[in-house]
Parts: sequence; C-alpha cells; structure tokens
Amino acid sequence: MPRVFSIAIDGPSGAGKSTVAKAVSERLNATYLDTGAMYRAVGLFMLRNGVPLADRDAIAENCARAEVDVRYGRDGRQRVYLGGEDVSDAIRTAEASLAASAVSTVPEVRRRMVQLQREIARGRAVVMDGRDIGTDVLPNATLKVFLTASMEVRARRRHQELLEKGMDEPYEKVLEELRRRDETDTKRAASPLRRAEDAVELDCSEMTLREVADRIVRLAETAIGEGA
Repeated sequence: MPRVFSIAIDGPSGAGKSTVAKAVSERLNATYLDTGAMYRAVGLFMLRNGVPLADRDAIAENCARAEVDVRYGRDGRQRVYLGGEDVSDAIRTAEASLAASAVSTVPEVRRRMVQLQREIARGRAVVMDGRDIGTDVLPNATLKVFLTASMEVRARRRHQELLEKGMDEPYEKVLEELRRRDETDTKRAASPLRRAEDAVELDCSEMTLREVADRIVRLAETAIGEGA
C-alpha cells in the first residue's frame, strides 16, 4: 500500500464513527483523527467562559481564544488539549456534545478547525471521522464513507456508552439530544451534514461495529490499490 492515503467517514451522531474509524486506522496503520473532539473542545471553552451558545457573534469573537491542540501519545492514541490542558475526557459529556453542535455552525470556528485538520492530514496516511470530512475537509479523499443507523439504534449505543463511563443519563434524554443534534447538523449553513456524492453509504443498524470496520477496510484496500 502507498504510505499516503486518506479515508473520510462521515455520518450523524451516535452512528459509531469514532469506534469504527479507530479500528480501521489501526488495521491500516494510519493516523486517526476524531474531528468532532476538536469542536467539542471549542464548545467546552465557550461553556467554561460563559459565552452564550445562542450568540453566534460572541462565539465568532471568542473562537480565536480557544487554543485547541491535538497530540498523539506513544500508543498512537489521540489526546485533545485546550489551552494546554488535556480535556480528552471532559469533552465527552452530553453538555459538551450539544455545545459542539452549536459552535460548529459558526463559519469562523469551522475555518479554524478545517485548517488544522488539513494540516494534520497532509503527507500521511489518515482516517478522519466527522460530519463534513468527505464534502469539505478532504474532498479528494481516497475513500469516502457515510455511516448511518436508525435514530433508536444510535440512541441506544450512545446511552450504553455513557453508562459505561459512569454517566447515568436517561435514555429518553439521550434520544432527544440526538434529535436536536441531527436537526442542527443537517440545517446549519456552514458545511451541513450530508453524504458526498461519491461516498459509500453504510447503514449499520443491523451490523456490529466490527462488521462495519471489516467492510470499510475491504473498501479501503480496493481504493488504495486502485490509486497506487
């Protein structure tokens, strides 16, 4: 395989993008970048600094103050820093998720994050997951996948994920937050969530995440081979 390639995995919240992307990156010996974590870090900054999430002008004005950095440990795992503080765990709350959805609608925030994401991807083998990777961040990606699942399946997976982290959020609350996140992501003016025309769509409602990863690895091996 060539050393430089890019795989874009887009889709709605709770579809399992991060879990699948991590597995695919490990099997293809590529760098994994969770772009959603970067927006969560910006959202966390706004929450901590009392910036109203409904005030787009205030978010735009303050986004340059959010010093977001992505680093990789010796184990190759991604860690996200905000102003030098490791916030990799702090950004995984439901509040940070909704804050990420709010700040991601602001063009100034997206421009900063997209620039950083492209810099990370340049000259290396990379697997990225998010909502606009194949349509905006990496429009020439070697392989584009749009991963989706039913609302109920996604809510159950997210609920279980939170329980495993000790966050006892009611299932109904998780379901409602997913509905709100979907509406925000698909209707925002700045790079809305949509499937790229040349993306392979995978509905994983009836698939295990391992089965999804296996499928994407096969697709990637074909795409990388064709591009060699």
